[in-house]
Amino acid sequence: MSPTKAEKCMVDLVTLFHKYVKTDDAIDKTNLNLLMKENFPNFLSACDKSGKDYLANLFEKKDKDGDKKIQFSEFLSTLGDIATDYHEQSHGAKPCAGGNQ
Repeated sequence: MSPTKAEKCMVDLVTLFHKYVKTDDAIDKTNLNLLMKENFPNFLSACDKSGKDYLANLFEKKDKDGDKKIQFSEFLSTLGDIATDYHEQSHGAKPCAGGNQ
């Protein structure tokens, strides 16, 4: 049986994460910013237009354990914020208007 669309999305997220990790299976600040710029340029542009520098404090907010690395669960939290923003846009909210940015 081939994977469902949702299963493929999950595998793609893991692949995306692994593209930017170091040997310790975590993303440093430089690579998190690179990941965001390469994969979410429209989202970041919308934030810039609304006067929010989404990347300014992203790493510090998401590095919950303070180890100077973004683990996979912290990466998923970032994606959750972005997905929530897109969901709110589907209900008429302005881009990058969410409270998590």
